[in-house]
Amino acid sequence: MGVISERQDDILNLVKDQGFVATDQLVEIFNVTPQTIRRDINILCEKNLLQRFHGGAGQVKSTENEPYSDRLHALASAKKNIGHVLASHIPNGASLFLNIGTTTEMVAKALLNHRDLRVVTNNLNVATILSNNKDFEIMIAGGQLRSRDGGIVGPATTDFIKQFRLDFGVIGVSGIDEDGSLVDFDYQETRNAEAIIANSKETLLAADHSKFGRRAMTKFGHLSQITRLFTDEIPNAHYKDLLSHNNVDVRLCKNVTD
Repeated sequence: MGVISERQDDILNLVKDQGFVATDQLVEIFNVTPQTIRRDINILCEKNLLQRFHGGAGQVKSTENEPYSDRLHALASAKKNIGHVLASHIPNGASLFLNIGTTTEMVAKALLNHRDLRVVTNNLNVATILSNNKDFEIMIAGGQLRSRDGGIVGPATTDFIKQFRLDFGVIGVSGIDEDGSLVDFDYQETRNAEAIIANSKETLLAADHSKFGRRAMTKFGHLSQITRLFTDEIPNAHYKDLLSHNNVDVRLCKNVTD
C-alpha cells in the first residue's frame, strides 16, 4: 500500500471519527494550503483509503454500516443535543413515527417528559425507552427483528406503517449524498423509511455532521422531502446551498444542557 505521512494518517483518523471531512476544515486544522490538503486526499484516494466528495473526503465503504455499539457511542454529545432540540419541536398530544437509528433513540429519551404522545416505531430500543412514560400510546410494527440493533424491517413493517397518517415522521439516516439523496445500507430499512416519509405531515431528519457526504448503497428519499433538518453542523458551503435550494428549515443543535 505504501507509506503515508503523519498528516495523511491524521486525516484518515478524522474521517473515521466523523465520516466526512471538508477541505476547508482540514486546511484550518493542519495550517497548510488547500493545494496541500487536496494532494493528501488524492494520495489517500489512490490508495483506496478515502473517497473524494464535493468539498472534502469521506469513507470508502458503502455496503455495510458500522457495528451498533460503535454507532451508539460515536458523536454521542452531538446526538444528545439533536435529540433535545428535535424533541422540543414536538408538541404534547402529537402523533409521530420514530425509525431505526441511534440518533432517533436520543430523540426518544428527550421525549420522556412529554404528555399524551402516540408513537409508531419499528425500533425496539425506542419502544423500550418510551415505555417509561405511561402516558404514551406506543405501537410497534411487525416484521423481521434485526438482533444486532433492535430494528424491525421488512414488507410487513412497511404495510403496518402505511396504515397510519401521523403528524411527524422522525427519521435517522446513514448518509446524505452530495446530490441530496438520503441513503442507507439495508434495502428493507429504506423501504420502511420511504413509507414513514409518505405518511407523515412533516418529516424531521435527525443527522449529525458525519452523515454529510457519507455513501451507502440504497436511496430512500431526498432532502426536498424533508421539512426540517436537526444537525450539529453543516460541513461546507455545498450542503448549505443544497439545503437552501430545497427549502429545508435547518435547526443547528449545539451546547444544549439538560
